[in-house]
Amino acid sequence: MLKIGITGGIGSGKSMVARVFEHLGIPVYKADTAAKSLMNEDPALRTAITSLFGPEAYQNGELNRSYISSLVFNDRAKLDALNAIVHPATIQFGRDWMNRQSAPYAIKEAALIFESGTQDELDYVIGVSAPLSLRIHRVMQRDQITREQVLQRMGNQLDESLKMKLCDFVIVNDDQQLVLPQVLSLHAHLTK
Repeated sequence: MLKIGITGGIGSGKSMVARVFEHLGIPVYKADTAAKSLMNEDPALRTAITSLFGPEAYQNGELNRSYISSLVFNDRAKLDALNAIVHPATIQFGRDWMNRQSAPYAIKEAALIFESGTQDELDYVIGVSAPLSLRIHRVMQRDQITREQVLQRMGNQLDESLKMKLCDFVIVNDDQQLVLPQVLSLHAHLTK
């Protein structure tokens, strides 16, 4: 079975592309969703996050995402500390998930494939690319945040043009080119 990554900068549309692959019957591991779940359910992660950010890190038994976000997106050291806690658990959970799959290929959707160094565990990496202005607009609409907040989050990711150069395939999601034919072409290639 092939192990495929899908990555792209915030607002590129990687989750939407991953959903298209899911509709084709391909299993998809969503690293961001897994990380959120693990931060709520894994006792060791809860303890580490509480130690790092204090009792306000959890509210009514759930991760206080707005509180954590307000801290980490303004402080690179705190973001790095959070990532050092969460990434290893999420990566291992993804490895275990991938090893249980039996489809011709399975996909790991993650924004930080190259940043986390997990690209070497994958046979191919698909990049999802969109123009910066469109990405900013999408994230502002989706997350109800300001342009400055979007740019701040983008600053924590690898530059998109560099990221796309590192990918084996690139899907352009610019609202001009149709995504479905690009996915179907890749699907045909990966199932040969």
